[in-house]
Amino acid sequence: MNVGVIQRRSLLAALAAAGPTASAWAHRGAGFPERAVRLVVPYSVGIGPDVVARSVAERLAQRWGQPVLVDNKPGASGIVAFGDVRRTPPDGHTLYLADTATLAVNPLLHASLPYDPVRDLAPLTLLFRATFVLLTGGSSRLHNVADLLEAARRTPEGVSYATLGNGHASQLAVETMARAAGLRLLHVPFKDAGALFTAVASGDVDFTAFSVNSTAGLLAAGKLRPLAVAARQRLATHPHLPTLAEAGGPPVAMHPWAALVAVAGTPAPLLAQLHQAVTAVMALPEVRAQAEQAGFELTPSTPQGLRDRIEADIALYRPLVIEGRIARL
Repeated sequence: MNVGVIQRRSLLAALAAAGPTASAWAHRGAGFPERAVRLVVPYSVGIGPDVVARSVAERLAQRWGQPVLVDNKPGASGIVAFGDVRRTPPDGHTLYLADTATLAVNPLLHASLPYDPVRDLAPLTLLFRATFVLLTGGSSRLHNVADLLEAARRTPEGVSYATLGNGHASQLAVETMARAAGLRLLHVPFKDAGALFTAVASGDVDFTAFSVNSTAGLLAAGKLRPLAVAARQRLATHPHLPTLAEAGGPPVAMHPWAALVAVAGTPAPLLAQLHQAVTAVMALPEVRAQAEQAGFELTPSTPQGLRDRIEADIALYRPLVIEGRIARL
């Protein structure tokens, strides 16, 4: 499957497929959910996305009077988890926390996937987004964005950056910036965040891009130094940090995101009911506060808004693959 050549018309038409008719759903009755709902999360227990998922699941359970069970299936960029979800009945009792990798990046990187992100899902809503910050070691030779750009221009691939692997959100963010600035950087992948942050803090690798919340302790200890926030506006929690554009870099924003989707073929009236319930829960002050504490901004959307986001990111990241900045697998 090559999602890189999917045209707008086929993408939107396939995602809009509603499955069983409204009359068939009405015949079954509106007593949803009839049993526990499973929310599959492709992240480990306790990290940011899982925290937000559990907050939403808890309030949905209260609203529905049925358990909403979070099923963590980390690894393989969500490929295994979503492959499992697509085989479940399209009755609304299985939901999936999809992300940038699952819906927009994996199809560009993998010649073969056990799922089709166009045909196998029914979009509900964007859930949240994170904002990346460029980070160097506390004693780095790169004191600001201008230093980073100048060093990279002077020596192509002479400036290195760390990520959690090929196609990871941090690599997408850095290569988007590098492409906009006309630079070539050296990618250094790591298997775990601890080793990554140690390498950047020690100066073995020049910089990385991560959320501030992921590195709060290292920043407070002076082991990491933030250079700029990759967003259109400064962070309310760190107003002293300039945006990338303010610091002399290209005006790009780096916002990895997550969304909630159901299984393709779920009846349209049930999709509408799910969307209404999820967005109502997202509007609760305590849910928003928990998301912000985890370093995320809740971003509810219409199903069409999610479709548009998927399509925009495929278009954004496709050149990174075509130009060899990110390797196909």
